Amino acid sequence: MELIGPDHELYDVLRRPALPQYDEIRPQAIARCASVDDVVEALAYGRSAGLHVVPRGGGHCFAGRSSTTGLMLDLSALSAISVDEGVATIGAGARLADVYRELYESGLTIPAGCGPTVGIVGLTSGGGLGLLGRRYGLTCDRLVAATVVLADGDVVRCDAEREPELFWALRGAGGGQFGVVTSLVFAAVPSPAATRFRLTWSRDRAAEVIAAWQAWAPDAPDEITACLQVTADGVQVFGATLTDFDAGPLGALAPGVDLRSDFSWPALKASLSEGGADQQVVHSKSEFFRAPLPPDAVTRLLDAGCELNFTPMGGAYNRVPVDATAFAHRTERFLLEHVGPDRTAVRRSWSIAHDHASGHVYPNFPDPDLTDWATAYHGPNYPRLRDLKARYDPADVFNFPQSLGGSR
Repeated sequence: MELIGPDHELYDVLRRPALPQYDEIRPQAIARCASVDDVVEALAYGRSAGLHVVPRGGGHCFAGRSSTTGLMLDLSALSAISVDEGVATIGAGARLADVYRELYESGLTIPAGCGPTVGIVGLTSGGGLGLLGRRYGLTCDRLVAATVVLADGDVVRCDAEREPELFWALRGAGGGQFGVVTSLVFAAVPSPAATRFRLTWSRDRAAEVIAAWQAWAPDAPDEITACLQVTADGVQVFGATLTDFDAGPLGALAPGVDLRSDFSWPALKASLSEGGADQQVVHSKSEFFRAPLPPDAVTRLLDAGCELNFTPMGGAYNRVPVDATAFAHRTERFLLEHVGPDRTAVRRSWSIAHDHASGHVYPNFPDPDLTDWATAYHGPNYPRLRDLKARYDPADVFNFPQSLGGSR
């Protein structure tokens, strides 16, 4: 383990999160961990110094939970990726672009998001939505094992047979709650031949596009994932299909159409994250929905001044029982995210849609404003998770606001 203090030349590079609104949070120290033993040593140091400990893989947490004024564990060196007979072992420091590139060399992939610098552990711990999710399920649904360093330094390897309750919790409860995950093992899937599609309209067509999308996308064939984005500049429905492309009712709205079938799977994913806003201050609030938004709510949303991102659920996401993993959101039709640089506008947009939402929130989009966060994130799985937190982290070392063990 290498301990980095504020005077070290690498300190500012390592402490900087992906979201700049948390850039001023300065750890007392950063522990650079390149092995499981390093993580054990770092946790021992944190205990002896009385420091709050936070592991960081990607640093993209909307609530800033991958930053701390205590001890930050930099896991970027734990980035090894290996494949053996269709099973992928991925280190906690791996980012999605590297995961896709390495697995593609073996003709494989996993269902996960598009953000190239998103960390694999954070994504998996909170569920993991992506272009293959309606076909293969959440990222965490493909997880078959994990290695975790607990708060007391014990190293636990868990799967369906060994420490099954911890394994259950790691699939959807949200990151950093039970220990420091150092590696994950996935049942990979074939890297697909897919078509990327992008349908575009002018901003004044937004209401009718939203209506058609809500009626179609959550019930589309599993092979199609069609996301919807509304910005000040226009409307687009984009995604990927593993079969012949059919725009359903959206085709009747005369969109501009861009189809590409010449991408490799890593290149297709990268093409959908081009122009990302990692260095901009962005506020976000979101909720799941089980029924379409009524037209009057859509009209008010379009006047609220936020970017709107709709993600379809259904398919394989919803064919897993609510209690089979810690991810409780198995009966939702879509996720709506409100995004923008103005926090007041984001809150206003969210409040317009809130009365029609299910009240459930994606754990990977944490929301500091939530009051009944336990129900919002975990639904009926909360009591079981609370008991597991007391079992695996009785001293509440891995603690942050809205965490299962309470708050500091």
